[in-house]
Amino acid sequence: MVTVFRNSLSCQANRVAAVVMLLLLSSACQAKLSSTFYEKSCPNALSTIRKPIRMAIARERRMAASLIRLHFHDCFVQGCDASILLDNSPSVPSEKLAPPNNHSVRGFEVIDQAKSAVEKVCPGVVSCADILAVAARDASVYVGGPSWTVKLGRRDSTTASPCLACSDLPRPNDSLKRLISRFRAKGLSARDMVALSGAHTIGQAQCFTFQERIYSNGSNIDAGFASKRRLRCPATPGDGKSNLAALDLVTPNSFDNNYFKNLLQKKGLLQSDQVLFSGGSTDDIVSEYSRNPCTFKSDFATAMIKMGNIKPPTGSAGIIRKICSQVNN
Repeated sequence: MVTVFRNSLSCQANRVAAVVMLLLLSSACQAKLSSTFYEKSCPNALSTIRKPIRMAIARERRMAASLIRLHFHDCFVQGCDASILLDNSPSVPSEKLAPPNNHSVRGFEVIDQAKSAVEKVCPGVVSCADILAVAARDASVYVGGPSWTVKLGRRDSTTASPCLACSDLPRPNDSLKRLISRFRAKGLSARDMVALSGAHTIGQAQCFTFQERIYSNGSNIDAGFASKRRLRCPATPGDGKSNLAALDLVTPNSFDNNYFKNLLQKKGLLQSDQVLFSGGSTDDIVSEYSRNPCTFKSDFATAMIKMGNIKPPTGSAGIIRKICSQVNN
């Protein structure tokens, strides 16, 4: 009887210990991001990241848009986990090769440079996912855009998903309804969507992404604007398909609200740009941003913070990659 009682107590103790362990693991997995995450473990992390980011944009202004877009394309697939940085391997099919990213998304070498610099200061501490988030903020600031407090503590994935890249990332010919649906699925509102689209005030697009629009002779595109864009984007499929055009012809290298002013004049380069002001539910937001650049920049910063919170692996989830393009051996 005594033996049975002791065994019972032992079993109960084991169950309690197991429950405590599960709670601890659950708490670790659900750890929240924090702006002071590296305060003790790597106090110079942000300044170390900032230097190569600034140097890269100084060499090529377009890189600012590329780094913001890289963070966006990462967070929309599997969450903000740096999965987009993984190279193709027998065990990991790369998102870089998915149609929305292939020969389009860029800036990988800049993130690699930032990671290398941080590894020299704090080896194995700062994740590639956090570097992406910081790089997007620093890129915005460098070209006159808003700043925001980046919450940190993301970890890196050991997987990638080209399939999700194909299904979840917005396309240049998406309808307004489709765009709203894509963003809502990630926890972002229509207002967040319009604000984030304002990143197109900088950067460039390839001819094939707007070719159909500028030759459509549609009523939702300014004729003179279309004519000018045709000069570097031939109608023949395949000809000049990679030729670049600024998303904002007026101030292509400055982060301002001219993108929204362009939409009011039917001068959105991509179909997915112009649908934001086409008699739909987002017309008022576009008009507001066109009148008030401060509101736009404030909303952009808020939306970037929300986007950076999309399903980030934290705590005991994921890993800290030593090299951003590959899973640790």
